[in-house]
Amino acid sequence: MTAAAVGPIQLEVSGEGEPVVFVHGLGGTSNTFAAMLDAFAGYRCIRPDLPGSGRSPRPYEPLSIAIMTAAIVDVLRAMAGAPAHLVAHSMGTLVAQHVAAAAPERVRSLSLFAPIVEPSEAMRQRVSERAANARREGMVAVADAVAAAGVSSSTRVTSPVTVAFVRETYMRQDAEGFAQSCEALADGRGVDLRLIGCPVLIATGDEDAVAPPGVAMALADKLKGARVKVLDRCGHWTPLERPKECGKLASDFIRSHAGTKTI
Repeated sequence: MTAAAVGPIQLEVSGEGEPVVFVHGLGGTSNTFAAMLDAFAGYRCIRPDLPGSGRSPRPYEPLSIAIMTAAIVDVLRAMAGAPAHLVAHSMGTLVAQHVAAAAPERVRSLSLFAPIVEPSEAMRQRVSERAANARREGMVAVADAVAAAGVSSSTRVTSPVTVAFVRETYMRQDAEGFAQSCEALADGRGVDLRLIGCPVLIATGDEDAVAPPGVAMALADKLKGARVKVLDRCGHWTPLERPKECGKLASDFIRSHAGTKTI
């Protein structure tokens, strides 16, 4: 595994083969997918930190979904070497949808975990308040408020280390970068799904309050041929709560579409 950069975007690269680019969500980093990587033997795995998250600095202009989308397109151009499979979580799924719509020639497939579509007014309000809280009180307050709530009741009981990891990934964020990421999501707009022609896998947890199964099903209905999987006893942090199952789901899906071109 090696560290690399595309401009200011910091990323990690491991393995050889057809490229798979992983796109984390709000409060996440490239490490969101670390526990899934064993399932991707035979692939070149590229895991960037989005602008303002993890090790990647904030740009000079305020963060937006458009800036994040452009960053992933830059990674595809500079690092993939061929059309890539995108594996994304939460806010990263909205970014991945925009990438697939804007640069379809660079995307072979989408695997969307805990998918976000255009945020509801309630979600916009909630993440805007989270941005204000991060600026006012810092990331510890944010981590305490959202870490346990983001995972399932089963995960809280059977895997407290997962809760601790989620809390830590929030705490390690730059507060202003996190706040701007919240505001980017609050201002985010959905994709014209008619522009997405690649194969799509959608998976969410049965206890996911952010991306509940109904949202996943509605998204799948608008994407021709999309596959849907609802994970039992799982909350919003699917790649961490069910890493083996998520890794197998995505890698099996990707292998079934290896070399598939977009429509």
